[in-house]
Amino acid sequence: MQLNLEELKNNISELDILWITGIFIVLMTLSSLIVKRLLRRPSALTGASRELLEKVLDSSEESVLVLSSSYQVVYLNTLMIKLLGLKPNNTSNQINQSIKIKVNKKWLRLDELIESELVSSGNKVYNLEHTQLRIHEKGTIPATMHIIQNSQMDDEWKYIVTLQDLRYLRYEEECRALAHRHNVTKLPNQNQALEEINLLFAKTHLIKGKIVFIVVEIDNFLKLRSLLGYEQSTKIIIKLANYLVSRSEKDAFSVYHMYSNDFLLVMKDVADPQTALNFVEELQAELKRFYKMQDVRMYLTASVGVSIYPDSGNTRNLLDNAYKALCEAKSRGHGQVHVFIPEQARFVFDELTLYNEMHLALENNEFELYYQPLMDAKNREVVSAEALIRWIHPVHGMIPPDAFIPIMEKTGFIIEVGQYIFNEVLKQQKRWELFKFKQIPVSINVSMIEIESGNFLGQVEKKLQESRVDPGLIVFEVTEGKAMESEKSTLKVFHELHKLGVRIALDDFGTGYTSFSYIKKFPADVLKIDRSFMEHILVKPEDQRIVLGMIELAHNLEMQVTVEGVENQQVADLMASYGCDYLQGYHFSKPLPSFEFQKLLR
Repeated sequence: MQLNLEELKNNISELDILWITGIFIVLMTLSSLIVKRLLRRPSALTGASRELLEKVLDSSEESVLVLSSSYQVVYLNTLMIKLLGLKPNNTSNQINQSIKIKVNKKWLRLDELIESELVSSGNKVYNLEHTQLRIHEKGTIPATMHIIQNSQMDDEWKYIVTLQDLRYLRYEEECRALAHRHNVTKLPNQNQALEEINLLFAKTHLIKGKIVFIVVEIDNFLKLRSLLGYEQSTKIIIKLANYLVSRSEKDAFSVYHMYSNDFLLVMKDVADPQTALNFVEELQAELKRFYKMQDVRMYLTASVGVSIYPDSGNTRNLLDNAYKALCEAKSRGHGQVHVFIPEQARFVFDELTLYNEMHLALENNEFELYYQPLMDAKNREVVSAEALIRWIHPVHGMIPPDAFIPIMEKTGFIIEVGQYIFNEVLKQQKRWELFKFKQIPVSINVSMIEIESGNFLGQVEKKLQESRVDPGLIVFEVTEGKAMESEKSTLKVFHELHKLGVRIALDDFGTGYTSFSYIKKFPADVLKIDRSFMEHILVKPEDQRIVLGMIELAHNLEMQVTVEGVENQQVADLMASYGCDYLQGYHFSKPLPSFEFQKLLR
């Protein structure tokens, strides 16, 4: 029964193809092992095993030639036929004489080599590593040769010659070299940099001085390229690369071409980091007179980021810190240099690390509530407070909210923390009640994630009943922009909270896109005008008119107004003259721990 080829294709599934491919790969891997084993045991070459050997040799990764005792060709595998440039059906018996091998500066025919190294010496095996072969009409190629003399069989399979063409290995090495070199400057690229940096870090304990990473980036390079064209801008890059290489030979540092116009300089065993900074100054001066085109000198600048081990942190983050320093330098303008120091970046944490530590922080009571007072605009007495969460880390110290609250919101952990804040505020209210402190409302910032969790309203009602705290002493603040994102659900929840007696504040007012209809429907008791309006309020009449209009709008809607960001007496007096109800800012007090805040209440 004959099976049609198309039917065969249709009956082979993808799984069958994978299975067959797997078997083929295994056989290819085993072939070289079988060859070596059979060639070491030539006595095993019976008629059947010789046939098997020939099949295996054809799948070998080495070129194989078998000669008789009279140097006649008995067998060539496919690779050897291809190497010698023969046709499959034309295997000349003179091949052994057409191959010449370089041995100790002499060129010997294959039969001459066998005579001198095997027959005369009595050796059974001859190995020649990394030699040259001269093949008739094929030229000279690099190769490794192995010859085995078979003395336990008939004279037909007497000498077995294997050749490994090293041109392919050299090609692979060249490809690898190209993968580790920048295609324009031929300098080591980021791949090579990462390999060598890891080796450097492994030897850090042997280095007495400091390690300095310097990242140099030509400013406005894309604009420069658009003005000068690709050819001229590339010449600038090459000229800079050559300059850095010449300096590296003099000052003993490594140069890597990381990206288009980024260069990394690695200085090892630096006694004084100031020497590295002095070099950066010299580089900046050199760039100003660096390149001339048609007798016109190009004024070039570079932004530079520097990180120093151990001053800038551990080795694992040294390269990252150098690039962070570069970003900071670029943000300050052209030709700037910035050194990464831990004091400026102690709050730059890995998000995953912070997230993992948050759960333990909650269990270990590392979170603490601080309170910032809100003052009555008329008599300047404390009439309210805003609760602000702080993280007192046992290693890093105070971690500001900007570092961890966005992570809490992204991961949903803000729900758990929000419950913690609410519980702490309720406890604090009960303490103040017990010790006869002045009873004031406390504001709690609430995120839309908490509100939309589905259980927020029920939790608030439950906790208020359990604590028996007056709901009027609790104020929930929601950001104006966030409240507008889910208008219907937000309005419903806050109307229900209002029914419980809880007060509502619309935070950061004036920075979002709230419509008048939304303001009219939103059950806010207080509008909090964003601090950004206070930055230039004393000198910008338009800011004054906007703030005055917002205060009048709120009062017309029967809401009270809090102004945030009050930093001096003049702003406080101006806001009071506008009829603002409450003032909040560093002019009165920064956020304080509860025991310090209580002194204000006394």
